[in-house]
Amino acid sequence: MIALVRGEVAIRRSDHVVVLCGGVGYRMAVSNETLRHVPPVGGESTLHTHLVVRDDALLLHGFHSEQERDLFLMLISVQAVGPKVALAVLSSGPPRELLASIAAADSARFQAVPGIGKRTAERIIVELREKVAPDIELDRAGPATPGSGPRALAHEGLLALGYSAIEADELLRDLEGDSPEELIAEALRTARRAA
Repeated sequence: MIALVRGEVAIRRSDHVVVLCGGVGYRMAVSNETLRHVPPVGGESTLHTHLVVRDDALLLHGFHSEQERDLFLMLISVQAVGPKVALAVLSSGPPRELLASIAAADSARFQAVPGIGKRTAERIIVELREKVAPDIELDRAGPATPGSGPRALAHEGLLALGYSAIEADELLRDLEGDSPEELIAEALRTARRAA
């Protein structure tokens, strides 16, 4: 399995790059998000990779970060989402934002991606929500105890989405909400406005 490729960028196109590694050029399909981090031709690049094996082809995909590769693997595990559609999703924003959108059940974000309709967007949310934010569950039946109230759970959820404890505190500071989902959704809107 090819897990990582490091070398000189030989070709840089809108949908793929070729990286020379040990005298061999590896062609990798990439998202727009990854392409932003790939230097011009002649520069040195390191990409995490995933190889898709088909009857008629071996398709190598490159990613700027392990987080992006992990999200790609989650996306292609969803029925009706193939590698091309997964790369289109990854092209729509940083992995942290996309994970946050899944956790907040923001299906509109995914419907805006070419090749994804309402049904597929909802399927992505349903199948991946628990995987990306297992800490965003609130037991509404029991009384709130220290460390398990909506604010504490929202804080944990933001940490699971890749925010630091300080960033999570900042985002939640003046927010009001009855559930961790509401607080996280509002925190993400605040983060988007500040970006």
